[in-house]
Amino acid sequence: MESRKLLAVSLALAVSAATFAQSTGFKLGKWTEIQNSIVKELNRSYVDSLPLDRISRAGIDAMLGSLDPYTVYIPEEENEDLQMMIGKTYGGIGAVIYKPDKEGNVIINEPYKNSPAEKYGIRCGDEILEIDGQTTHGLTSQECSDKMRGKPGTTVKFKIRKVYSGEVVEVDVVRERIKLPDVEYAGMLDATTGYIYQSGFTENVSADVRAAFLKLKAQGMKKLVLDLRGNGGGLLSEAVNIVSFFVPKGSLVVSAKGRAEGSETVYRTTTEPLDTEIPIIILVNSGSASSTEIVTGALQDLDRATVMGTRTFGKGLVQSIRPLPYNGQLKVTTAKYYTPSGRCVQAIDYANRNEDGSVGFIPDSLTHEFKTAHGRTVRDGGGITPDVIVKSREYSRLTYSVVYAGIVQDYALEFVRNHQDVPEDFTLGDEDWKDFVEFASKKDFDYRSSAKTLFDQMKKELDRDGLSESLKDQLDAMQKALEMDKVTFLNLKKDEIVPFIEEEIVVRYHFQEAGIKVRLRYDDQLKEALTKPLINF
Repeated sequence: MESRKLLAVSLALAVSAATFAQSTGFKLGKWTEIQNSIVKELNRSYVDSLPLDRISRAGIDAMLGSLDPYTVYIPEEENEDLQMMIGKTYGGIGAVIYKPDKEGNVIINEPYKNSPAEKYGIRCGDEILEIDGQTTHGLTSQECSDKMRGKPGTTVKFKIRKVYSGEVVEVDVVRERIKLPDVEYAGMLDATTGYIYQSGFTENVSADVRAAFLKLKAQGMKKLVLDLRGNGGGLLSEAVNIVSFFVPKGSLVVSAKGRAEGSETVYRTTTEPLDTEIPIIILVNSGSASSTEIVTGALQDLDRATVMGTRTFGKGLVQSIRPLPYNGQLKVTTAKYYTPSGRCVQAIDYANRNEDGSVGFIPDSLTHEFKTAHGRTVRDGGGITPDVIVKSREYSRLTYSVVYAGIVQDYALEFVRNHQDVPEDFTLGDEDWKDFVEFASKKDFDYRSSAKTLFDQMKKELDRDGLSESLKDQLDAMQKALEMDKVTFLNLKKDEIVPFIEEEIVVRYHFQEAGIKVRLRYDDQLKEALTKPLINF
């Protein structure tokens, strides 16, 4: 009797699974048939010629966009962008360009250190008049960039007006494979504290972290700060390699679980560590995502590092690259990440997000407790919550506006034209600040304070409700109190703006590493973190 019941249950489950499979297959076939019929009918009947490339791409993007933000279609012509995303590599001359006017020349904004641009004497402020015999006038910045990029080993011909002499010269530059570094800076903050700033997880970054760590150890490092703020992640394998430097061989780093039964993949360290004792601070913020969260979550769960900063982004989804017809590729989400304690890094949903896309507030009632190796309590719900919360500096609306409107960048270029060199430890003098204020005050940008923007919005709502006239005296008084001219407001926010100007200027002469040193000079979040006690493991 019991065996017959078991057989009946087994048959029922089998039928149910088969029905589900048939249902899914039927729906997929139905959808494909309808889509094909619509496209064929449009092609036959639509009043104008059918832009098949545009509508097919729009349809694909809309379909994938309804799933999650990370599943995307990459056609053959965008494979170079994929390589840039995965490996931070491209074929070109190694320079950031700037084209303020479509009818004007291309300006070299910043050549990379050891790049072909630097080797051939191209420097910040030089103007590119022609690329391979074609004038840059009338071309967009992207069109000029596309012409400068190309297969490594090929030559691109420039006609350039030099920034200081004004001489027009022709320069033939041999393109190379440009690799933007993920370890952008490594140095000693003091006699015993080493610091590594890592901005990504592209191929071989773990080797760079290893080399930086050993260099700092040789310089007397007794404590390490691994700065992963703003690091959007990358290759899972590189994250596992970096964790392996600091924990015993065989330690669990992360597991990835997909939809299919038995699809769980477990990743453990496979090499002997470099150092299992040195105290580590990991700095993170809302821009720290994906592989950054794997490293942070693993070292936190294994009680190997003290995590400081603010909660991470909350991207715990695994993407895989799948080939498609006509040399296209599909970057598709195939699994979720889980830290050694069992926490899922992925936020509970995609909707509960802050303006920058990071995890919004999630009450403890919706999260679960997990335990670290030494029994400390950690929670899931999205992202990694630091052991020690250290908030970053908040900037005024004016400072954001001056930076993002390109005022600081434009001034740095103007500064370069008038100064052939500055020291690596350059600081902005009072006269330089006066020059900047005069320069910025002539530019068109939104310099309203946050309070003034809220007031303007409130006044619109009062106008809409018909209440502004009855409150005219109060509104006029408030508007007068909130209004401030550009020069006054800029001088009021001098301390906020100066660090951005100094960084922009220094990188034009001494490359990105010098800019990071300037940033460290003003990094209040890092300075505060260094005063906090580390967790005693």
